[in-house]
Amino acid sequence: MKKTAFILSIFMVIAVFLSGCAQERADQKKNEEQLQVYTTVYPLQFFAQQIGGEYVNVETIYPPGADEHTFEPSQKDMMALADSDLFFYIGLGLEGFVDKANKTLKNEDVKMVPVGESLHLDEAAHEDEVHTEDSSTEEGHDEKTHDEEEHADEEHSEEDGHNHGDFDPHVWLDPIYANELALAIKEQLSEQMPEHKDTFEQNYTELTAQLKDLDKEFSKVIGSAKRKEILVSHSAFSYWEERYGIQQISISGQSTTNEPSQKELQKLITHAKDEKIKYVLNEQNFNSKLAKMVQEEIGAKSLTLHNLSVLTDDDLKNNETYFTLMDKNIATLGKALNE
Repeated sequence: MKKTAFILSIFMVIAVFLSGCAQERADQKKNEEQLQVYTTVYPLQFFAQQIGGEYVNVETIYPPGADEHTFEPSQKDMMALADSDLFFYIGLGLEGFVDKANKTLKNEDVKMVPVGESLHLDEAAHEDEVHTEDSSTEEGHDEKTHDEEEHADEEHSEEDGHNHGDFDPHVWLDPIYANELALAIKEQLSEQMPEHKDTFEQNYTELTAQLKDLDKEFSKVIGSAKRKEILVSHSAFSYWEERYGIQQISISGQSTTNEPSQKELQKLITHAKDEKIKYVLNEQNFNSKLAKMVQEEIGAKSLTLHNLSVLTDDDLKNNETYFTLMDKNIATLGKALNE
């Protein structure tokens, strides 16, 4: 009896071992059939997952609630990037750590893709944006000469290491440019897995339709609004200005590290009071003490305008997506622009 039990126990151990080996081989085969993809900002993760479907495993390098402007990857993050197939990032000077990462990963197999730099950004629109900012400087900020402003900008870029170059890097907030980001991702996935090109194309087409609907909704809500100004904690929404005719009054600059002078801040407060602005729009990953101070000074309420760069723990818990968050942004704009 004991001998029989002993033999049975040996068979059970062997069966468990063989089962484990089979599962390991199955997992390995599955992994070989998937691309391991890393991204920076959340929309790139979402678009890659929507287009790639079952053929990709996509993760963002940013932890929940991180600031996309100041994030620095850990050694563990760099090891994960080194083991991946593709790394999608915006470029345009947004991710300050990428230049260093490029040097570290140059001998690895991962392909680094700056999808934001493939966009057809409108030079003329950018010049208009700069002109608008210069005009607002005359009306509500310190009067500085052009040379003084350029010198100050250069000094700040050298200090914080996050010079955004010629364009606002928050391109994913514009549904039209978001579609171009998705197109660049689709092309890279098709290049890596040409055997699934048709699937990627179909998934991209479905995503494009949703982005076009989103663009129409932005146009509708902003176009019919009573006012055309929003007061925001940092200047992440310039593409809505260009696309839909809204104007952002920003407390901080394009980077969260750019803060106004005392005189600029006081003129901003005066303007907000004169225009009877009732809301300060704060972001999900940027807790601005200045924005809180402005809010109290003008007697305004706070609303959240999600910049979508990263998800928070609550976003993950609530299964938020690019489109659910953008729908909430549209609702927020509808409230801020009509009260």
